[in-house]
Amino acid sequence: MNLMKKYANAQEKKSDTARLRRLALILVIGYAAAVVLFYFLAGEQLHLRQSRGNLELPAADSGTVELSSGSVVEQRFTTEIQRLERIDIQWGTYYRPNAGIVLAELVDLRSGAVLLSQSFDAAGIQEGGLTTLTAETPIEGLYQVPLLLRLTADSQPGSAASPLMNTQGQEEGWELSLNGAPTAGTLCFALSGTDYIWTGLHYWQFAAVGLGLVLLFLGVVWLRVRSGKRSYVVNAVIAVQKYRFLIRQLVARDFRTKYKRSVLGIFWSFLNPLLMMLVQYFVFSTIFKSDIPNFAAYLIIGTVMFNFFNEACGMALGSIVGNASLITKVYMPKYIYPLTRVMSSMVNLVISLIPLLIVCIITGVEFHRSAVLALFFLICLTVFSLGLGLLLSAAMVFFRDTQFLWGVLSMMWMYATPIFYPETILPEEFKFVLQVNPLYHFLKNTRLCILSGISPEPAVYVQCLLMALGALLIGALVFRKAQDRFVLYL
Repeated sequence: MNLMKKYANAQEKKSDTARLRRLALILVIGYAAAVVLFYFLAGEQLHLRQSRGNLELPAADSGTVELSSGSVVEQRFTTEIQRLERIDIQWGTYYRPNAGIVLAELVDLRSGAVLLSQSFDAAGIQEGGLTTLTAETPIEGLYQVPLLLRLTADSQPGSAASPLMNTQGQEEGWELSLNGAPTAGTLCFALSGTDYIWTGLHYWQFAAVGLGLVLLFLGVVWLRVRSGKRSYVVNAVIAVQKYRFLIRQLVARDFRTKYKRSVLGIFWSFLNPLLMMLVQYFVFSTIFKSDIPNFAAYLIIGTVMFNFFNEACGMALGSIVGNASLITKVYMPKYIYPLTRVMSSMVNLVISLIPLLIVCIITGVEFHRSAVLALFFLICLTVFSLGLGLLLSAAMVFFRDTQFLWGVLSMMWMYATPIFYPETILPEEFKFVLQVNPLYHFLKNTRLCILSGISPEPAVYVQCLLMALGALLIGALVFRKAQDRFVLYL
């Protein structure tokens, strides 16, 4: 009997080792594929971002001089933009037709070299309008370099435009001169460009360090397994592999139960987000007059993501209590019950992506390769939902009022997340609510990838991943500590 038991244990250990070896290979290959794919999909946004030194156009409250022949307006300034791309200058026209050619020049005061030079027809300048000095290729090496913006013209008095200015303040080290006379104030001009992202410039070095950490983790796990020790993570992975058939059955059961005796059945997963989007679209685009660009697509992305989060956490909440008869009779790791509830919600999420795609196509969303990166934030949302689901399911066993509290909390969470309103309407004193709201970050960056066609900065991916893993870690620790006492309260 002892020999049979030892043989069974040896076979089980051998099987577990084979599973770990297979999972380790999948992890390494998956990591390498993800690194290469992300480098391709992120594109230019991996290396460059809109500069934090971009200068907004100040409010005009006065004209400078009538820029006729012989007149000159000069603005000395410095910039913190690493790659300068354009300069916008605001003009006044005295509400009359003007004539002549206006010349705008950007000069490097260190060498006197003209970096940019562009002429404009004064007749085409509108009152309060802008002229744009554009670099064919971004100009680098101007960070905190003394620069001069010079404006001249060959217009005749009475038919010349006037650059506008703001008289309320002046940056330190800046100087505005009108026809050679220093003047208090600042020329109304804006600067824009891009900065390099340090992590993007060293992307492959970071990728190599990440691979090293993955291999180190796998090495530690392997040594622990060889010495007869295991970690909670390893046990969880092996258990998921071992009980994958039962997991599939539980997911299928939850999915079938949800649509049992329903006429439309699975079609509701398709129809529900579409109907909710249509109702909210009518309310917020006609009654409350939302001015969000492409509001229909903006709205359905928020609706689909929040519906998944709310459903996954709500189903996971009752997963232990709802399976009390199984838990007390059949041995299976208890965390599999909330896991299967979240997985069944994932099936609904995948189906809900179909109406999302249809709405985006109908409303004219131009898809870019960055749209694929939205899947990363959906994965982060899923991991976050699993972590919160583990926490709620454990709390529900000991405190049955958790289900009612969750109903209130989820409603508050919905209104604290910009699903159907723009984040810009929140007063400054309440902006912190968005910053501490993980759903806001997942939703915002999903919309950025799909609607704006650009990838967020690399640091944003790390931030979202840490929030998701943090929630999973907290939920798993609480669940693990409480699970041995579940049977006493079921």
